[in-house]
Amino acid sequence: MKRPRPPARKAWDNFLHSGANGTAMRTIYFIATLFLFFGPALLAQEKKLEPLVVSYASVSGSRAPLWIAKEMGLFEKYGLDGRPIFVPAGYPSVSALISGDVHFVATGGSVVAAAAAQGAPLVMVATFGAIAYKLMAHPSITTVKELRGKVIGALRPGTTTDFVLQRILLKIGLVPGKDVTIMPTGLSRSDERLLLMFQGKIHATIGTVDNLAQLELKGLKINVLADPVDLGVPTPASDISSTRQFLTNHRNRAKAFLRAFSEAIWLGRNNKEVAFRAYRKYMRIDEPKLLESMHRNYLLTSIPVKPYPIEEAIQADIEDLSASITELRGKKAADFMDRSLLNELESEGFFARLHGQKSK
Repeated sequence: MKRPRPPARKAWDNFLHSGANGTAMRTIYFIATLFLFFGPALLAQEKKLEPLVVSYASVSGSRAPLWIAKEMGLFEKYGLDGRPIFVPAGYPSVSALISGDVHFVATGGSVVAAAAAQGAPLVMVATFGAIAYKLMAHPSITTVKELRGKVIGALRPGTTTDFVLQRILLKIGLVPGKDVTIMPTGLSRSDERLLLMFQGKIHATIGTVDNLAQLELKGLKINVLADPVDLGVPTPASDISSTRQFLTNHRNRAKAFLRAFSEAIWLGRNNKEVAFRAYRKYMRIDEPKLLESMHRNYLLTSIPVKPYPIEEAIQADIEDLSASITELRGKKAADFMDRSLLNELESEGFFARLHGQKSK
């Protein structure tokens, strides 16, 4: 004998299966059922985001891919809880990498090569591209010949900017210490060295394309006497490095980071407003001309679409440093590079698919 349904159950069934209210409730019931079965799996999937901390040692336009990856959710897209953080340049950032506090570091390749040559298990896996240096002089100096007998401001001996300056001067026929005086300023920021120049304390220094745009906005004139690119002088690159242990033990996570990084480059190249938003937030820049300059000089020019480490730039760093770091003598750039992760992305068709997309 069939048992009658309890009144409450009967009322519930009638509500579910009748009228407009029934349609709404059936929809809610269906969604609730889906969540009951699949909700835990979805929540678990969200929890599977793996931590990824990447430090950057300077706040410049070249760092846009990290900021874009963060702001546009590209880290999450590839399963990462990505956190770009600022750590001062040089050995503090390398120490954080070796200790495991960060997983990748964006800093000059010379620092990583020097540490690796002395036993640190570090390797460069990608790049932000070569640094766009220029030899800039006071407006009163219009030619290279007029630099003779003058004072050129540098950071300090043994730094990457000092090495670039030395190479540029030799290339344009000026011998440091003989034809010109190199004055260590202790100032790592090129805009601060340029201020010294306008104060008349030095006559020239190494600056960047960012400085040119900023000076133009202020109505200040300056003369660019030499461009290392035009001279064929290799300049240091700003690279992305990690530990060999992390790349071995967490290879999928490392590849996920490079996917997010590479897609951020593509997105920033093809969507200016995405890049502008990153510059506004992280660099506090809102001047349209400066935003355009940043986008053009970095995302459209110096940052490669496939961010393989630049071998000639690393080799130049090695040759510069080998005089003071004997462990670097005889070393090759390949000793401090690992192109295999980007090679794998390439062979898997990642770049072909990415660059075949239409920008949004």
